[in-house]
Amino acid sequence: MPLSVVILAAGQGRRMNSDLPKVLQLLAGKPLLQHVIDTARRLEPADIYVVYGHGGARVQAAFAHERLDWVLQADQLGTGHAVMQALPLIPDDHTVLVLYGDVPLVGASSLGELVHNADSGALALLTVVLEDPAGYGRILRDAAGAVSGIVEHKDATPAQLALREANSGLMAARAIRLREWLLDVGPNNAQREYYLTDVVAGAVKSRTQVVAIPVAHPVEVLGVNDRVQLARVEAGYRAERAEELMLAGATLADPLRIDVRGEVTVGRDVFIDVGAVLVGRVHLGARVQVGPYCVIRDSRVGADTEIRANSVIEDAVVGDDCRIGPCARLRPGTALGAHVHVGNFVEVKNSAIGPGSKVNHLSYLGDATVGAQVNVGAGTITCNYDGVNKSATVIEDGAFIGSGSMLVAPVRIGAGATIGAGSTITQAAAGGKLTLARARQLTVENWTRPTRK
Repeated sequence: MPLSVVILAAGQGRRMNSDLPKVLQLLAGKPLLQHVIDTARRLEPADIYVVYGHGGARVQAAFAHERLDWVLQADQLGTGHAVMQALPLIPDDHTVLVLYGDVPLVGASSLGELVHNADSGALALLTVVLEDPAGYGRILRDAAGAVSGIVEHKDATPAQLALREANSGLMAARAIRLREWLLDVGPNNAQREYYLTDVVAGAVKSRTQVVAIPVAHPVEVLGVNDRVQLARVEAGYRAERAEELMLAGATLADPLRIDVRGEVTVGRDVFIDVGAVLVGRVHLGARVQVGPYCVIRDSRVGADTEIRANSVIEDAVVGDDCRIGPCARLRPGTALGAHVHVGNFVEVKNSAIGPGSKVNHLSYLGDATVGAQVNVGAGTITCNYDGVNKSATVIEDGAFIGSGSMLVAPVRIGAGATIGAGSTITQAAAGGKLTLARARQLTVENWTRPTRK
């Protein structure tokens, strides 16, 4: 049966105390709403409708890259009223799945179960059993245990408040039935709003089966109304990602001290130390070791590579059996062959370094092509930028660059060349020969260092 997803995202989020619309608050580096959209896409819906209100132009601009149908809720009169705005656009033969832009962690498997039951003609609800369900609507059941209704927290009696089975707000039903039930919903509550949860009474009245599906993990239905709740959701997200990595074959020094903000894949026997931050699309090959407090973004790291403490790798490709850091930085466009060493306080940008080469100390390589088995001495800099243009440096196989050398691009260092320490190279250096470029050393007699008066 065709599926239409309706995401409610019109709330202002006053309790966030932010100029940013609530659904644009960041979770693991992505807006809350993006997480919901990404999960909805996994169900392959025919359409995704986003009901917007506060900060609508800003929200729409943030998702200009997505194929979405935007529905305005000019007056925020409750969740039922929000769904009413989208229903006229949805064909009767569709199943409607209702999601919330501030409930970002719900899993596709839980939503799939909702949709499956709704396809069969039921009104399907996602529920959760909580030790402290304060703030949540409570699931009401009759003597036979069937769902008979939902009462919001603010409208509940003391006896109803003692119930622990709570409504998550996520539900699915056929569009034609949902439309019928919403016509009977009125603002008969303390908030004078149209509650979506009141459709349960309509379903019961029409003798439609109401299926309450307990969520597998309560973290899936955590909502975000303030920054405290945002932090709790972030912690839940981190825990889920850490568990996925461990099940995939990674050992985490402390699962509570890793931050995964993207799609991370790992080979067998990977080790990740504390404080690592993995952002975007990251792949760590088998037996990779990531030291403490490293940041890896949108990069691939080959098998048996060691990334030592406090290193940053961004938009880079690292070959097998490399040694990176500590305190190294690989910037976008970096590609390392196998067995490369990039040591402490070395920065590499938009450069390729061939197999077996070493850049071990306090150096900068930018816009460079470095061959195999090259040794770059401490303090070497490729002078690649003249204030307007960036130029390339080529260092051929087997070259040896002495410490403290300045390679002024564009320039080529021939295969097997040796550059004497402290040289400033402005012209091509011949392969297999020693090239020096130093000013003559001079001692000035009778010179006195100035002193402060």
